[in-house]
Amino acid sequence: MTNTQKPSVTELDPVSLTQSLINHASVTPADAGAMDKVQRTLEALGFRCQRLRFGEIENLYARRGEVSPNLCFAGHTDVVPEGALEGWRSDPFAAAVENGVLTGRGAVDMKGGIAAWIAAVSRIGEVAGSLSFLITGDEEGEALDGTKKVVEWLQETGEVIDHCIVGEPTSSAVLGDMIKVGRRGSINATITVTGKQGHVAYPQRALNPVPVLVDIMAELKARVLDDGYERFLPSNLEITTFDVANPTTNLIPQAASGRINIRFNPAHSGAALQAWIEGVAAKAAEGSGAKVEVKAAISGEAFLTEGGAFVDLIQDAIREQLGVEADPSTTGGTSDARFIRALCPVVEFGLVGQTMHQVNEATPVKDLYDLADAYQRLIGLYFERMA
Repeated sequence: MTNTQKPSVTELDPVSLTQSLINHASVTPADAGAMDKVQRTLEALGFRCQRLRFGEIENLYARRGEVSPNLCFAGHTDVVPEGALEGWRSDPFAAAVENGVLTGRGAVDMKGGIAAWIAAVSRIGEVAGSLSFLITGDEEGEALDGTKKVVEWLQETGEVIDHCIVGEPTSSAVLGDMIKVGRRGSINATITVTGKQGHVAYPQRALNPVPVLVDIMAELKARVLDDGYERFLPSNLEITTFDVANPTTNLIPQAASGRINIRFNPAHSGAALQAWIEGVAAKAAEGSGAKVEVKAAISGEAFLTEGGAFVDLIQDAIREQLGVEADPSTTGGTSDARFIRALCPVVEFGLVGQTMHQVNEATPVKDLYDLADAYQRLIGLYFERMA
């Protein structure tokens, strides 16, 4: 890790820091200097920084303090593309504030969250433990060379993180109304059935793959995976595409393929669901004589951070600082928390996410200041109760 100076006594402004980060057009996998900005800012606050580059991706682990407990903040500087430029009120990578609202790509997802936590840390002196940051540039992409690799590096080097806050925009309608204490797992599977091409008038000379694929999909879709799990909705399977690409009306096609996605709760594992899909496919192949191939990818396992001291102090900080009761939810898609949970208990808490990935992604300036205040209170409670 690099040498650093003593912590700065200057409190950082979360709004100007968010603007500065947005002005780096860090669309995955590009970094565009965003990680350099984070590193320079943290070094000025006394953090020892380690840059970790895997493939094209820039990552950063930074720590201030040597003893436990180590409270980590995790986030990502990469953003999705800006989309339709003509719909933006202002340049998406030149963050503008108008009528109390900051607009720009990454305002809520999640450069604003990073800036708010850094601003909170800038107000805090020594703590009875350590503060750390795990920042990646690969959350919005395939997530292969980002947090996943950093977690492996932390395990290999023996670096211990005791608890982690992920600054994703978890709030639903007002700041602090929702935190995420778990996430569903996700598996994608592409099923390809290969038969024998032929003329529709002579089906006995062909083997139509389409009915075979239809039967496979119907059997998969018919299963009720579960009725829910503690804090989780029932798991769901969705057919996301069904492709034959037959250019004519009198041709039995050679092949047909379809893709499914399953969002599953902790009642299942990705491996067990993959085995079930492959079993259904194998039975169909045996019964039809067609060749059936399954390509599956598990992008994350389901997890739940059980209620307890860590979840309680987060809810208490939100209640005390924002006057809001935070719902401990597991809704939504996946996040990098799915990797961090291998290290320690992890909870997500950040800005209101209604505009994330949209044209004119934006957050009220007040929310950035309030989030920094809530983060500061959270850090204070953590070292009061957990140290």
